[in-house]
Formats: sequence, structure tokens, C-alpha cells
Amino acid sequence: MQTVPVTLDTQGRVRASKEQRRLILAEFERSGVSAARFAKQTGLKYSTLAGWLQRYRRAKPGGRARPVRLLEAVVEQASKPGPQNQGVLVLQLPGGARVEISEVKQAALAAALVGELARSC
Repeated sequence: MQTVPVTLDTQGRVRASKEQRRLILAEFERSGVSAARFAKQTGLKYSTLAGWLQRYRRAKPGGRARPVRLLEAVVEQASKPGPQNQGVLVLQLPGGARVEISEVKQAALAAALVGELARSC
């Protein structure tokens, strides 16, 4: 992996010109690794790289990569009131698939599942 030289200020923060940032981001996109791994490999702080990526993608011609899709949310009262029905989130997905989330720990898994389903469409 080729590295682009950057300078550090007196507080240890990375100082890079727009051209240097553009070269680093181009190298990141070619690398095929996650932003966290790329930051670690190059010695950048992840938050610095993430900020650069966000600004670069916002300014990129063509706007967003994918259009925003909205989904309808319907809130219903639980059929049987009681402690067993508290905090249950039910996702009814297109095609009839149904996901019930009863614990906070399951929310991340459900979000990943929905993300993968959306990507395959």
C-alpha cells in the first residue's frame, strides 16, 4: 500500500492539503478494506478518515449513491397486555417475512438483516 506523506501539528493532529486528502481517499477506495482497518494501517485516526470520507462523499457529483426509501410504520396495541408483551417490536417485511425483536441486543442483528435484505433488492 502506497502512503501519502502528511504533516502533524504541535498537538499531533494530521494536517493534509485537499490534494493529499484526495489521494489518501482514492487509495482507501482502491484498498478494498474497511475504513477502520485502513486508518490503522496508515496511522490515521479513524475519526479523521471518517470525517474526510463524509465530506468527500457529500461533495461528490451525483449526490447520494442510493435514493432514500421510506417504509410505513404502524404502531399497534399488544393483543395481551402484560409483562411478556412489553418492549416487543415487530417488523413486517415485504413478501410476508416477520421479525419480532424483544430484546435490545436483537436490534443490531435485525438492522443488519434488514440492511442485507435491502441490498439484495
